[in-house]
Amino acid sequence: LVGAAAGLPGVLPGDYVEPKAHMVFSQDTTGKMTQQEVLELATLRFAAPTIQSFCHTAAGPRSKDARMQADLGSFIAEMGGIDLRPGDAVIHTNGNRFLLPYFVGTGGDSHTRFPIGLSFPAGSDLVAFAASQGYFPLDMPESVLVRFKGTVQPGITVRDLVNSIPYAAIQQGKLNLGKGDAKVNVFADRVLEMEGLERLTVEEAYKFTDTSAERSAAGATFHHDPNQVIAYVENQLRFLKNNFGERHEAKVVKTLIESMEAWLKKPTFIDRDDEPTYADIVEVDLDTIREPLLAAPNDPDKIVTLSEVAGTPIDEVFVGSCMADITDFRAVAAIVQGQRVKHRMKFWTVPPDRESNVALTREGVHGILLEAGANVHVPGCSLCMGNQGQVATGATVLSTSTRNFDNRMGMGAQVFLGSSQLGAVTALLGELPTVETYMEHFKKLEAKGEEIRKPLQHP
Repeated sequence: LVGAAAGLPGVLPGDYVEPKAHMVFSQDTTGKMTQQEVLELATLRFAAPTIQSFCHTAAGPRSKDARMQADLGSFIAEMGGIDLRPGDAVIHTNGNRFLLPYFVGTGGDSHTRFPIGLSFPAGSDLVAFAASQGYFPLDMPESVLVRFKGTVQPGITVRDLVNSIPYAAIQQGKLNLGKGDAKVNVFADRVLEMEGLERLTVEEAYKFTDTSAERSAAGATFHHDPNQVIAYVENQLRFLKNNFGERHEAKVVKTLIESMEAWLKKPTFIDRDDEPTYADIVEVDLDTIREPLLAAPNDPDKIVTLSEVAGTPIDEVFVGSCMADITDFRAVAAIVQGQRVKHRMKFWTVPPDRESNVALTREGVHGILLEAGANVHVPGCSLCMGNQGQVATGATVLSTSTRNFDNRMGMGAQVFLGSSQLGAVTALLGELPTVETYMEHFKKLEAKGEEIRKPLQHP
Protein backbone atom coordinates (compact mmCIF):
# COMPACT_ATOMS: atom_id res chain seq x y z
CA LEU A 1 0.00 0.00 0.00
CA VAL A 2 2.66 2.49 1.03
CA GLY A 3 4.94 1.47 -1.81
CA ALA A 4 2.21 2.00 -4.38
CA ALA A 5 1.35 5.39 -2.90
CA ALA A 6 5.04 6.35 -3.09
CA GLY A 7 5.48 5.08 -6.67
CA LEU A 8 7.62 2.17 -5.53
CA PRO A 9 7.24 -1.62 -5.82
CA GLY A 10 7.24 -1.82 -2.03
CA VAL A 11 8.87 -0.59 1.15
CA LEU A 12 10.65 -2.20 4.07
CA PRO A 13 10.63 -1.26 7.75
CA GLY A 14 12.94 1.68 8.32
CA ASP A 15 12.67 3.00 4.77
CA TYR A 16 12.03 6.71 4.41
CA VAL A 17 9.29 7.35 1.85
CA GLU A 18 6.94 10.12 0.80
CA PRO A 19 3.60 8.47 -0.03
CA LYS A 20 0.79 10.31 -1.73
CA ALA A 21 -1.91 11.51 0.67
CA HIS A 22 -5.08 10.16 -0.91
CA MET A 23 -7.19 11.53 1.95
CA VAL A 24 -6.57 13.86 4.90
CA PHE A 25 -8.86 14.16 7.95
CA SER A 26 -9.00 17.27 10.13
CA GLN A 27 -11.12 17.75 13.25
CA ASP A 28 -12.03 20.69 15.40
CA THR A 29 -9.73 20.31 18.41
CA THR A 30 -6.63 20.59 16.18
CA GLY A 31 -8.18 22.17 13.08
CA LYS A 32 -7.38 25.77 14.03
CA MET A 33 -3.72 24.85 14.46
CA THR A 34 -3.79 23.10 11.09
CA GLN A 35 -5.34 26.24 9.57
CA GLN A 36 -2.56 28.42 10.97
CA GLU A 37 0.12 26.06 9.69
CA VAL A 38 -1.48 25.92 6.23
CA LEU A 39 -1.37 29.72 6.13
CA GLU A 40 2.30 29.69 7.13
CA LEU A 41 2.97 27.36 4.20
CA ALA A 42 1.46 30.02 1.89
CA THR A 43 -0.75 27.42 0.30
CA LEU A 44 -3.46 28.60 -2.08
CA ARG A 45 -5.36 25.32 -2.53
CA PHE A 46 -5.24 21.92 -0.93
CA ALA A 47 -3.29 19.37 -2.96
CA ALA A 48 -4.94 16.40 -1.21
CA PRO A 49 -8.64 15.69 -0.59
CA THR A 50 -9.19 17.14 2.89
CA ILE A 51 -12.26 16.76 5.06
CA GLN A 52 -13.00 18.86 8.18
CA SER A 53 -15.44 17.83 10.92
CA PHE A 54 -16.78 19.53 14.04
CA CYS A 55 -17.59 16.37 15.96
CA HIS A 56 -15.78 17.38 19.15
CA THR A 57 -17.79 20.59 19.56
CA ALA A 58 -21.14 19.62 18.02
CA ALA A 59 -23.12 18.68 21.11
CA GLY A 60 -23.04 21.96 23.05
CA PRO A 61 -20.94 24.65 21.37
CA ARG A 62 -20.05 27.75 23.36
CA SER A 63 -19.82 31.09 21.59
CA LYS A 64 -16.15 30.63 20.79
CA ASP A 65 -16.87 27.12 19.46
CA ALA A 66 -19.60 28.43 17.16
CA ARG A 67 -17.25 31.14 15.87
CA MET A 68 -14.52 28.58 15.28
CA GLN A 69 -16.92 26.30 13.42
CA ALA A 70 -17.96 29.11 11.07
CA ASP A 71 -14.44 30.45 10.46
CA LEU A 72 -12.70 27.10 10.08
CA GLY A 73 -15.46 25.68 7.89
CA SER A 74 -15.24 28.66 5.55
CA PHE A 75 -11.45 28.37 5.37
CA ILE A 76 -11.58 24.67 4.49
CA ALA A 77 -14.14 25.36 1.77
CA GLU A 78 -12.06 28.20 0.34
CA MET A 79 -9.07 25.86 0.17
CA GLY A 80 -11.10 23.34 -1.83
CA GLY A 81 -11.71 20.98 1.07
CA ILE A 82 -14.87 19.32 2.35
CA ASP A 83 -16.38 21.10 5.34
CA LEU A 84 -18.90 19.05 7.31
CA ARG A 85 -21.60 20.69 9.38
CA PRO A 86 -21.73 20.38 13.17
CA GLY A 87 -23.88 17.33 13.87
CA ASP A 88 -23.14 15.69 10.52
CA ALA A 89 -20.97 12.91 11.90
CA VAL A 90 -17.92 11.82 13.81
CA ILE A 91 -14.99 12.53 11.48
CA HIS A 92 -14.19 8.85 10.97
CA THR A 93 -17.77 7.76 10.30
CA ASN A 94 -18.15 10.28 7.49
CA GLY A 95 -14.54 10.43 6.34
CA ASN A 96 -14.32 6.67 5.90
CA ARG A 97 -17.09 6.95 3.29
CA PHE A 98 -14.64 8.63 0.91
CA LEU A 99 -12.08 5.82 0.91
CA LEU A 100 -10.88 3.30 -1.65
CA PRO A 101 -8.86 0.18 -0.73
CA TYR A 102 -5.59 1.56 -2.13
CA PHE A 103 -5.80 4.85 -0.23
CA VAL A 104 -3.02 5.94 2.11
CA GLY A 105 -3.60 8.99 4.25
CA THR A 106 -3.29 10.82 7.52
CA GLY A 107 -5.39 12.81 9.96
CA GLY A 108 -5.25 14.96 13.05
CA ASP A 109 -7.19 12.57 15.28
CA SER A 110 -5.50 9.56 16.86
CA HIS A 111 -8.39 7.39 15.60
CA THR A 112 -7.72 8.15 11.94
CA ARG A 113 -7.40 4.45 11.21
CA PHE A 114 -8.86 3.66 7.81
CA PRO A 115 -10.87 0.39 7.65
CA ILE A 116 -9.66 -0.09 4.06
CA GLY A 117 -6.26 1.10 2.90
CA LEU A 118 -3.89 2.46 5.52
CA SER A 119 -3.56 5.68 7.47
CA PHE A 120 -1.02 7.20 9.83
CA PRO A 121 -2.43 9.65 12.42
CA ALA A 122 -0.33 12.77 12.90
CA GLY A 123 -0.11 16.15 14.56
CA SER A 124 -1.62 19.31 13.10
CA ASP A 125 1.66 20.31 11.44
CA LEU A 126 1.96 17.10 9.40
CA VAL A 127 -1.75 17.23 8.57
CA ALA A 128 -1.27 20.75 7.22
CA PHE A 129 1.75 19.59 5.21
CA ALA A 130 -0.08 16.59 3.72
CA ALA A 131 -3.16 18.65 2.84
CA SER A 132 -1.04 21.39 1.28
CA GLN A 133 1.54 19.31 -0.56
CA GLY A 134 -0.40 16.16 -1.40
CA TYR A 135 2.12 13.81 0.23
CA PHE A 136 3.70 13.32 3.63
CA PRO A 137 7.04 12.11 5.05
CA LEU A 138 7.09 8.65 6.59
CA ASP A 139 9.65 6.38 8.20
CA MET A 140 8.03 3.02 7.52
CA PRO A 141 7.28 1.10 10.74
CA GLU A 142 7.52 -2.64 11.30
CA SER A 143 4.35 -4.75 11.31
CA VAL A 144 2.80 -7.08 13.89
CA LEU A 145 0.33 -9.70 12.69
CA VAL A 146 -2.78 -10.57 14.70
CA ARG A 147 -4.13 -13.87 13.44
CA PHE A 148 -7.62 -14.94 14.48
CA LYS A 149 -8.32 -18.67 14.29
CA GLY A 150 -11.22 -20.87 15.30
CA THR A 151 -14.92 -20.04 15.45
CA VAL A 152 -16.69 -17.08 17.03
CA GLN A 153 -18.66 -18.42 19.99
CA PRO A 154 -22.33 -17.65 20.83
CA GLY A 155 -22.91 -14.31 22.52
CA ILE A 156 -19.55 -12.91 21.47
CA THR A 157 -19.72 -9.51 19.78
CA VAL A 158 -17.32 -7.61 17.57
CA ARG A 159 -16.30 -5.50 20.58
CA ASP A 160 -15.42 -8.64 22.52
CA LEU A 161 -13.21 -9.69 19.62
CA VAL A 162 -11.58 -6.25 19.64
CA ASN A 163 -10.83 -6.67 23.34
CA SER A 164 -9.49 -10.17 22.69
CA ILE A 165 -6.40 -8.68 21.01
CA PRO A 166 -4.86 -7.16 24.16
CA TYR A 167 -6.30 -10.08 26.17
CA ALA A 168 -4.37 -12.62 24.06
CA ALA A 169 -1.23 -10.46 23.97
CA ILE A 170 -1.19 -10.25 27.77
CA GLN A 171 -1.59 -14.03 28.07
CA GLN A 172 1.32 -14.48 25.65
CA GLY A 173 3.59 -12.08 27.56
CA LYS A 174 3.64 -9.54 24.72
CA LEU A 175 1.71 -6.81 26.55
CA ASN A 176 1.51 -5.78 30.17
CA LEU A 177 0.13 -2.98 32.31
CA GLY A 178 3.52 -1.72 33.45
CA LYS A 179 4.66 1.89 33.25
CA GLY A 180 7.87 3.41 31.95
CA ASP A 181 10.70 0.92 31.47
CA ALA A 182 8.51 -1.88 32.82
CA LYS A 183 5.99 -1.49 30.00
CA VAL A 184 5.87 -4.24 27.38
CA ASN A 185 3.79 -3.56 24.27
CA VAL A 186 4.42 -5.53 21.09
CA PHE A 187 2.10 -3.22 19.12
CA ALA A 188 3.73 0.12 19.99
CA ASP A 189 4.83 2.18 16.98
CA ARG A 190 4.13 -0.71 14.60
CA VAL A 191 1.49 -1.36 11.97
CA LEU A 192 -1.11 -3.74 13.34
CA GLU A 193 -2.19 -6.17 10.60
CA MET A 194 -5.24 -8.38 11.23
CA GLU A 195 -6.45 -11.52 9.45
CA GLY A 196 -8.90 -14.35 10.00
CA LEU A 197 -12.17 -12.40 10.29
CA GLU A 198 -12.86 -11.87 6.62
CA ARG A 199 -16.62 -12.43 7.08
CA LEU A 200 -16.93 -9.07 8.85
CA THR A 201 -18.27 -6.00 7.10
CA VAL A 202 -15.99 -3.03 6.50
CA GLU A 203 -17.90 -1.11 9.19
CA GLU A 204 -17.20 -3.89 11.68
CA ALA A 205 -13.55 -4.01 10.63
CA TYR A 206 -13.19 -0.33 11.50
CA LYS A 207 -13.75 -1.18 15.16
CA PHE A 208 -10.52 -3.19 14.97
CA THR A 209 -8.43 -0.62 13.11
CA ASP A 210 -9.93 2.16 15.28
CA THR A 211 -8.70 0.67 18.55
CA SER A 212 -5.20 0.18 17.21
CA ALA A 213 -4.81 3.69 18.66
CA GLU A 214 -5.27 2.21 22.14
CA ARG A 215 -2.59 -0.34 21.35
CA SER A 216 -0.24 2.60 20.54
CA ALA A 217 0.14 1.24 17.02
CA ALA A 218 1.37 3.47 14.20
CA GLY A 219 -1.42 2.27 11.90
CA ALA A 220 -3.59 -0.73 11.13
CA THR A 221 -4.81 -2.84 8.22
CA PHE A 222 -7.51 -5.49 7.99
CA HIS A 223 -7.61 -8.46 5.61
CA HIS A 224 -11.04 -8.33 3.93
CA ASP A 225 -13.18 -10.52 1.77
CA PRO A 226 -13.01 -8.54 -1.51
CA ASN A 227 -16.80 -8.80 -1.87
CA GLN A 228 -17.24 -6.94 1.41
CA VAL A 229 -15.05 -4.11 0.12
CA ILE A 230 -16.87 -3.90 -3.20
CA ALA A 231 -20.25 -3.78 -1.44
CA TYR A 232 -18.92 -1.08 0.88
CA VAL A 233 -17.61 1.13 -1.93
CA GLU A 234 -20.84 0.72 -3.90
CA ASN A 235 -22.85 1.79 -0.86
CA GLN A 236 -20.67 4.82 -0.14
CA LEU A 237 -20.75 5.83 -3.80
CA ARG A 238 -24.55 6.01 -3.60
CA PHE A 239 -24.21 8.26 -0.55
CA LEU A 240 -21.78 10.61 -2.29
CA LYS A 241 -23.79 10.79 -5.52
CA ASN A 242 -27.35 10.89 -4.23
CA ASN A 243 -26.96 12.65 -0.89
CA PHE A 244 -23.68 14.32 -0.04
CA GLY A 245 -22.71 15.42 -3.54
CA GLU A 246 -26.04 17.16 -4.10
CA ARG A 247 -25.51 19.52 -1.16
CA HIS A 248 -21.75 20.02 -1.24
CA GLU A 249 -20.04 22.20 -3.82
CA ALA A 250 -16.44 21.03 -3.35
CA LYS A 251 -15.01 19.84 -6.66
CA VAL A 252 -13.03 17.20 -4.83
CA VAL A 253 -16.28 15.38 -4.04
CA LYS A 254 -16.89 14.92 -7.77
CA THR A 255 -13.31 13.76 -8.22
CA LEU A 256 -13.71 11.16 -5.50
CA ILE A 257 -16.98 9.97 -7.04
CA GLU A 258 -15.17 9.52 -10.36
CA SER A 259 -12.37 7.59 -8.63
CA MET A 260 -14.89 5.25 -7.02
CA GLU A 261 -16.71 4.68 -10.29
CA ALA A 262 -13.44 3.93 -12.07
CA TRP A 263 -12.32 1.48 -9.37
CA LEU A 264 -15.65 -0.36 -9.33
CA LYS A 265 -15.38 -0.97 -13.09
CA LYS A 266 -12.18 -2.93 -12.41
CA PRO A 267 -11.71 -3.63 -8.68
CA THR A 268 -8.09 -4.33 -7.78
CA PHE A 269 -6.58 -5.11 -4.41
CA ILE A 270 -3.06 -4.70 -3.08
CA ASP A 271 -1.94 -7.73 -1.10
CA ARG A 272 1.04 -8.38 1.10
CA ASP A 273 4.13 -10.37 0.13
CA ASP A 274 3.76 -14.15 -0.14
CA GLU A 275 6.12 -14.68 2.79
CA PRO A 276 6.05 -11.48 4.84
CA THR A 277 8.34 -10.94 7.78
CA TYR A 278 6.70 -9.62 10.94
CA ALA A 279 8.21 -8.16 14.07
CA ASP A 280 5.90 -10.55 15.95
CA ILE A 281 2.71 -12.59 15.60
CA VAL A 282 -0.14 -12.67 18.13
CA GLU A 283 -2.67 -15.46 17.71
CA VAL A 284 -6.22 -15.23 19.05
CA ASP A 285 -8.03 -18.54 19.50
CA LEU A 286 -11.72 -17.69 19.04
CA ASP A 287 -12.77 -21.05 20.46
CA THR A 288 -11.50 -19.94 23.88
CA ILE A 289 -13.39 -16.61 23.98
CA ARG A 290 -16.66 -17.80 25.51
CA GLU A 291 -17.86 -14.76 27.44
CA PRO A 292 -17.75 -10.97 27.02
CA LEU A 293 -14.44 -9.20 27.52
CA LEU A 294 -14.20 -5.71 29.03
CA ALA A 295 -11.46 -3.19 29.65
CA ALA A 296 -11.54 -2.49 33.39
CA PRO A 297 -10.94 0.93 34.99
CA ASN A 298 -8.97 2.78 33.92
CA ASP A 299 -6.80 1.28 31.21
CA PRO A 300 -7.93 0.10 27.74
CA ASP A 301 -5.40 -2.75 27.99
CA LYS A 302 -6.71 -4.02 31.34
CA ILE A 303 -8.93 -6.73 29.88
CA VAL A 304 -11.08 -8.87 32.17
CA THR A 305 -13.82 -11.42 31.60
CA LEU A 306 -17.40 -10.58 32.53
CA SER A 307 -17.28 -13.29 35.21
CA GLU A 308 -14.54 -11.39 37.02
CA VAL A 309 -16.55 -8.17 37.37
CA ALA A 310 -20.20 -9.37 37.33
CA GLY A 311 -22.33 -7.60 39.93
CA THR A 312 -20.36 -4.35 39.84
CA PRO A 313 -22.88 -1.48 40.28
CA ILE A 314 -23.00 0.87 37.27
CA ASP A 315 -24.24 4.47 37.45
CA GLU A 316 -24.16 5.46 33.77
CA VAL A 317 -24.02 3.71 30.39
CA PHE A 318 -22.73 5.35 27.20
CA VAL A 319 -23.38 3.89 23.75
CA GLY A 320 -21.68 6.07 21.16
CA SER A 321 -18.36 7.35 19.74
CA CYS A 322 -16.61 6.21 16.57
CA MET A 323 -16.80 2.65 17.94
CA ALA A 324 -20.59 2.59 17.46
CA ASP A 325 -22.56 2.38 14.23
CA ILE A 326 -26.20 1.86 13.33
CA THR A 327 -26.02 -1.84 14.21
CA ASP A 328 -25.19 -1.05 17.84
CA PHE A 329 -28.34 1.01 18.34
CA ARG A 330 -30.53 -1.62 16.71
CA ALA A 331 -29.07 -4.23 19.06
CA VAL A 332 -29.61 -2.04 22.12
CA ALA A 333 -33.22 -1.39 21.10
CA ALA A 334 -33.89 -5.10 20.61
CA ILE A 335 -32.67 -5.81 24.16
CA VAL A 336 -34.46 -2.97 25.99
CA GLN A 337 -37.71 -2.99 23.98
CA GLY A 338 -40.74 -3.04 26.25
CA GLN A 339 -38.66 -2.50 29.39
CA ARG A 340 -37.36 0.44 31.42
CA VAL A 341 -33.75 1.05 32.37
CA LYS A 342 -32.90 0.97 36.06
CA HIS A 343 -34.31 3.95 37.99
CA ARG A 344 -31.75 6.79 38.16
CA MET A 345 -29.61 5.08 35.52
CA LYS A 346 -28.32 7.67 33.06
CA PHE A 347 -28.28 5.99 29.66
CA TRP A 348 -26.53 8.03 26.93
CA THR A 349 -27.07 7.02 23.30
CA VAL A 350 -25.20 9.04 20.68
CA PRO A 351 -25.49 7.89 17.04
CA PRO A 352 -22.31 8.69 15.10
CA ASP A 353 -23.84 10.43 12.08
CA ARG A 354 -26.88 12.24 10.72
CA GLU A 355 -27.81 9.51 8.22
CA SER A 356 -27.90 6.85 10.95
CA ASN A 357 -30.09 9.18 13.02
CA VAL A 358 -32.56 9.43 10.15
CA ALA A 359 -32.58 5.67 9.54
CA LEU A 360 -32.96 4.86 13.25
CA THR A 361 -35.90 7.23 13.45
CA ARG A 362 -37.59 5.59 10.45
CA GLU A 363 -36.94 2.12 11.86
CA GLY A 364 -38.51 3.09 15.19
CA VAL A 365 -35.31 2.52 17.14
CA HIS A 366 -35.19 5.99 18.69
CA GLY A 367 -38.74 5.61 19.94
CA ILE A 368 -37.84 2.34 21.65
CA LEU A 369 -34.75 3.88 23.25
CA LEU A 370 -36.59 6.94 24.53
CA GLU A 371 -39.48 4.89 25.85
CA ALA A 372 -37.02 2.68 27.73
CA GLY A 373 -35.51 5.74 29.43
CA ALA A 374 -32.45 6.40 27.28
CA ASN A 375 -31.47 9.86 26.04
CA VAL A 376 -30.61 10.40 22.37
CA HIS A 377 -27.94 13.04 21.72
CA VAL A 378 -26.49 14.96 18.77
CA PRO A 379 -24.03 12.94 16.65
CA GLY A 380 -20.48 13.65 17.77
CA CYS A 381 -17.72 12.54 20.10
CA SER A 382 -19.69 13.43 23.25
CA LEU A 383 -18.54 11.56 26.38
CA CYS A 384 -15.72 9.83 24.55
CA MET A 385 -13.88 13.14 24.37
CA GLY A 386 -15.32 14.40 27.63
CA ASN A 387 -15.36 18.07 26.63
CA GLN A 388 -19.01 18.32 25.53
CA GLY A 389 -20.51 16.28 28.33
CA GLN A 390 -19.27 14.40 31.37
CA VAL A 391 -20.55 11.78 33.77
CA ALA A 392 -21.11 12.51 37.44
CA THR A 393 -18.01 12.90 39.62
CA GLY A 394 -16.90 9.49 40.83
CA ALA A 395 -19.43 7.62 38.67
CA THR A 396 -18.89 4.03 37.59
CA VAL A 397 -19.58 3.75 33.88
CA LEU A 398 -19.91 1.17 31.14
CA SER A 399 -18.93 2.77 27.83
CA THR A 400 -18.59 1.66 24.22
CA SER A 401 -16.01 4.38 23.60
CA THR A 402 -12.40 3.88 22.63
CA ARG A 403 -10.57 4.70 25.85
CA ASN A 404 -11.06 5.01 29.58
CA PHE A 405 -8.21 7.17 30.81
CA ASP A 406 -8.42 8.77 34.26
CA ASN A 407 -10.78 11.76 34.48
CA ARG A 408 -11.52 11.78 30.72
CA MET A 409 -15.26 11.08 31.06
CA GLY A 410 -15.60 12.77 34.42
CA MET A 411 -13.57 13.52 37.52
CA GLY A 412 -12.79 10.30 39.35
CA ALA A 413 -14.93 8.24 36.98
CA GLN A 414 -14.29 4.50 36.88
CA VAL A 415 -14.95 3.39 33.31
CA PHE A 416 -15.38 -0.08 31.86
CA LEU A 417 -15.19 -0.49 28.06
CA GLY A 418 -17.46 -3.10 26.49
CA SER A 419 -20.03 -3.84 23.84
CA SER A 420 -23.30 -2.05 23.17
CA GLN A 421 -25.15 -5.29 23.86
CA LEU A 422 -23.58 -5.52 27.30
CA GLY A 423 -24.37 -1.83 27.81
CA ALA A 424 -28.06 -2.44 27.14
CA VAL A 425 -28.29 -5.30 29.64
CA THR A 426 -26.35 -3.29 32.22
CA ALA A 427 -28.67 -0.30 31.81
CA LEU A 428 -31.65 -2.52 32.60
CA LEU A 429 -30.06 -4.07 35.67
CA GLY A 430 -28.00 -1.21 37.09
CA GLU A 431 -25.02 -3.54 37.38
CA LEU A 432 -22.76 -5.68 35.24
CA PRO A 433 -24.70 -8.92 34.68
CA THR A 434 -23.62 -12.47 35.21
CA VAL A 435 -22.66 -14.35 32.07
CA GLU A 436 -25.87 -16.39 32.35
CA THR A 437 -28.08 -13.29 32.58
CA TYR A 438 -26.24 -11.64 29.70
CA MET A 439 -26.71 -14.70 27.49
CA GLU A 440 -30.44 -14.77 28.27
CA HIS A 441 -30.81 -11.18 27.07
CA PHE A 442 -28.55 -11.81 24.09
CA LYS A 443 -31.00 -14.42 22.82
CA LYS A 444 -33.35 -11.55 21.93
CA LEU A 445 -30.98 -10.71 19.09
CA GLU A 446 -30.87 -14.15 17.50
CA ALA A 447 -34.10 -13.86 15.53
CA LYS A 448 -33.05 -10.44 14.17
CA GLY A 449 -29.38 -11.25 13.71
CA GLU A 450 -28.89 -10.34 10.04
CA GLU A 451 -31.39 -7.49 10.22
CA ILE A 452 -29.48 -5.91 13.10
CA ARG A 453 -26.05 -6.52 11.58
CA LYS A 454 -26.89 -4.99 8.21
CA PRO A 455 -24.84 -1.81 7.67
CA LEU A 456 -26.49 1.51 6.99
CA GLN A 457 -27.73 1.35 3.39
CA HIS A 458 -27.71 4.52 1.31
CA PRO A 459 -30.50 4.90 -1.27
